Amino acid sequence: MNIPKMKIGDLTFKIPIIQGGMGVGVSRSSLASAVANEGGLGVISGAQIGFEELDFETNSKEANIRSLKNEIRKAKENSPDGFIGVNLMVAMKNYAEMVKAAVEAKVDVIISGAGLPLDLPALVDNTKVKIIPIASSLKAARIITTSWRKNYNREADAIIIEGPEAGGHLGFKYNELIEHKTESLESIVVQVIDYLKDLGKDVPVIAAGGIFNGSDIGKFLKMGASGVQMATRFVTTPECDASDEFKMAYINAKKEDIVITNSPVGLPGRALHNNFLKKLEITKKEAVTKCYTCLNHCNPAETPYCITKALVNSVKGNVQDGLLFVGSNVYKCNKMESVKEIISSLMFELQTV
Repeated sequence: MNIPKMKIGDLTFKIPIIQGGMGVGVSRSSLASAVANEGGLGVISGAQIGFEELDFETNSKEANIRSLKNEIRKAKENSPDGFIGVNLMVAMKNYAEMVKAAVEAKVDVIISGAGLPLDLPALVDNTKVKIIPIASSLKAARIITTSWRKNYNREADAIIIEGPEAGGHLGFKYNELIEHKTESLESIVVQVIDYLKDLGKDVPVIAAGGIFNGSDIGKFLKMGASGVQMATRFVTTPECDASDEFKMAYINAKKEDIVITNSPVGLPGRALHNNFLKKLEITKKEAVTKCYTCLNHCNPAETPYCITKALVNSVKGNVQDGLLFVGSNVYKCNKMESVKEIISSLMFELQTV
């Protein structure tokens, strides 16, 4: 098939790919600008993005805001003709301030999930920033879009539908995932496309979760999706901002290493089964000696472990003592490739679909 351009509001992308935001620190300016330079939407994850700032331990809030602005500016400098987005979780305690910081840094797109971003339109009012919610069901998509229309007279610039094969936090119940009783991504995407068509709304739908090759992309484009979001595929690249040890954990991963785990965020997550998770299965709880006040509804006295510490450990290279979120197809990542090589391969495959 011919490679369609992807349109989000008044932004036009040469290829129909959004690079998924991966925290902590996995997708920052290096990866985002590389994808943007190839014609896709490069995305920086705002989750605890300031972990390398000198004052992160004592003032994580300001460290995160400062680092987010710096990473957006670097990405835009390195991709002057591309478009840069950020992924900001609704569950973050300083969500509104991070949105404001992203707007001030002149980000092009804000993607928001891990909760319902019902107030996001107000936070970007009178700006040109495009806003894209993430939903894992027709119900969630309907709630968000109805609320935005009613309260702000605003349509989403696109909607990302994230299915059960995605990496990281998932918008499904733990038992549903373990017992494979979730709706498929294909089913949810079609439902949302039909819902928007029935309303007469021309809102692009982006499919996400478990998409790995050009055939996967083509399948969703034929269903009526305007593009796809891919994250795991871009980890094993020189441009990815994670440590080499983190990338090698992906390359060495086997299908049987992938597990569904309960995260302190209150959502199940897909991760690699390593020493960290094995130990937790025995102890049930790891002592939390420092709270980074990163998430709503997280009580340090009750949480099984500090998710900030676990994710920072892994991205820095301590992959056995940290949490490694992965997509369901991580075991297919068997070599290092540049972003350019991956996208060239994907587009070649897409043309043959």
